[in-house]
Amino acid sequence: MPELPEVEKARALVEKKAGGRIIESVDDSDTYVCRPHAPGELHDALAGRTVTGAGRVGKSFWLETDGGEGPELGLHLGMAGRIIVAGEGAGHPKPLRNPAWDRLTIAFADGGALVMRDKRRLSRAVLNPDRSNLGPDAERITREQFRRRVGRGRGPVKARLMDQATIAGVGNLLADETLWQAGISPLHPAGELDHAELDHLRRELRAATRRAHRLGGVHKGQVIPYRRRGASCPHCGEMMERGKVGGRTTWWCPACQP
Repeated sequence: MPELPEVEKARALVEKKAGGRIIESVDDSDTYVCRPHAPGELHDALAGRTVTGAGRVGKSFWLETDGGEGPELGLHLGMAGRIIVAGEGAGHPKPLRNPAWDRLTIAFADGGALVMRDKRRLSRAVLNPDRSNLGPDAERITREQFRRRVGRGRGPVKARLMDQATIAGVGNLLADETLWQAGISPLHPAGELDHAELDHLRRELRAATRRAHRLGGVHKGQVIPYRRRGASCPHCGEMMERGKVGGRTTWWCPACQP
């Protein structure tokens, strides 16, 4: 699933390749991806508008039009979505080449298009998206915000990290990588972490995010290749352990993350 680093790459791609271009038409005929909008509603709202920027919070990003005077188009890549502009793609790490998976196409007046391609059809496109339910972005959350939002409750810390209302942008792989780097069990009750542990966890989250940006995605994390049966921890050689946290498959080292 595209997580914060992959979505940021998609946002930057849109800003670089689509910024300043006039929207000629929008193919919004996929009523599931474009729900609750009726076919043609996105076209009517966006045709003739100029893309003037792209913003992001967590795993959600949006196109800005007419310098903020026009409507926003919110995009979420779901589990396997990818943005393609001028032959360059970002989002899901695998190149998706089948045009039958095109869920939204924005054609520009000067030729070319922005395409949201998604094999699994779990991506979303919505006008003027509501972002009030999202917590602070994982790259920009302050130390005090992190302590207050993550370090509470009796639930497992991994579930807190992945709660988008608590902190926006952390998905399954980034959470496993961060907790492994921090030496904290994903099952540890979030409210039992002290300030020093929470500060350390925040630093490791920021470091893991920077590495993912640099290396090309969260799937490039140091522990990610060892999230499989029979694999040993690359730090200590202990067998990796598998379980479910917050309904998501989770891997950790019982020795390094007691």
